[in-house]
Amino acid sequence: MRMAQTPTGGQSPYGFINYQLNTDRKQLPSAPPTAYMHNSNGLNMIYVDPEHDLVAVVRWIDNAAADGFVKRLIAALAEKS
Repeated sequence: MRMAQTPTGGQSPYGFINYQLNTDRKQLPSAPPTAYMHNSNGLNMIYVDPEHDLVAVVRWIDNAAADGFVKRLIAALAEKS
């Protein structure tokens, strides 16, 4: 997991050429910089958020809607606390 979360030199923000890291918070500004995701065509996304002890699998979400989804998901967790 440490290798997956380490930026790859030539293809940052990729970690281990498989995970997209959120360290720059460009793709998911509403998510913490420690979050990372695995995306595939469609957009199918596995979102991993260690700060919130959260893993979410989302299928066929519009790429432009991914940050809004994560923002609402984190807000829903905060309401439950």
